[in-house]
Amino acid sequence: MRVLVGRVLRAHGLRGDVLVDPSTDEPRRRFAPGATLYTDDRSLTVAAAAPHGGRWRVRFDEAADRDGAEALRGLALHVDTGDLDRSADPDDFHDAELIGLAVVTVDGRPLGEVGDVLHPAQDLLVVDRPDGSPAYVPFVKALVPSVDVAAGRLVVDPPPGLLDEEG
Repeated sequence: MRVLVGRVLRAHGLRGDVLVDPSTDEPRRRFAPGATLYTDDRSLTVAAAAPHGGRWRVRFDEAADRDGAEALRGLALHVDTGDLDRSADPDDFHDAELIGLAVVTVDGRPLGEVGDVLHPAQDLLVVDRPDGSPAYVPFVKALVPSVDVAAGRLVVDPPPGLLDEEG
């Protein structure tokens, strides 16, 4: 399985650099020189990278000039989940481990499954409900008391009103 770590926006400069919009909490690691990233049909090796105004300027071995960089425009960049190290903290999870987990309340009522994890100021689970509507649950211990990746299940204890359909 692969997990999205960024998307190529456009070429930057003449040497083959691209601007990448990161979607990872570890951009320094994911875009480190020598790292391998995957697109739908090939792999790319990071030659150099640096933060650039909220985005990352990345050069790949496979794009030697501006034309090569332009050919990468719009590509989604992924890593294999097998390449993700587990944290020593049992309450620390990679987004890829959470996406797809069944979500139930503490009383066992099914709510849907984790469809995405957003990272604004606070990590936020996007729960895809059976009716297609999303529910947003802050990923904090008080609201998510149990995560069992092996069992494929996450338990939420929402306060009144958090999951109301009327929003």
